[in-house]
Amino acid sequence: MQRLAACLLALLGTLTVHAQEAPAAYDAAKAQAWGANDGGLRSYVFVLLKTGPKPMPPGPERDAMFKGHFANMERLSKEGLLVYAGPLDGQNGLRGLFVFATKDVETARKAVETDPVIINGEMVADIHRHMGSAALMAVPEWHPRLIKPKS
Repeated sequence: MQRLAACLLALLGTLTVHAQEAPAAYDAAKAQAWGANDGGLRSYVFVLLKTGPKPMPPGPERDAMFKGHFANMERLSKEGLLVYAGPLDGQNGLRGLFVFATKDVETARKAVETDPVIINGEMVADIHRHMGSAALMAVPEWHPRLIKPKS
């Protein structure tokens, strides 16, 4: 499990390799706003969500828990703390990930503890410090612009 976590962290780190090549134009304002160092990186907290000790059976209670999970992620994103989240394939018990715009593990831990899937034991959190591209800070602004309206 730790090896997989290390691989995922390394993968996120490799996303910054392209940022280390000569950029088309340096944007000092964005670099400052997003907390980038001279290499375009910043500190985050990376969280792996794994299957917990109390998986909830299908039904209305589970549906409500996951509705709360998505509402919690939306709230944390609007607060500027959660910059990226997504599901994983479930292999080896890995269910999802969060990337928090903080270098403080305790701040991220407190945020994770507000999530219904954690509260109910459906999932547990494996929390790590991470250095990655400061451009991840653009995800909360740009992702909603990529969602096609329902017809």
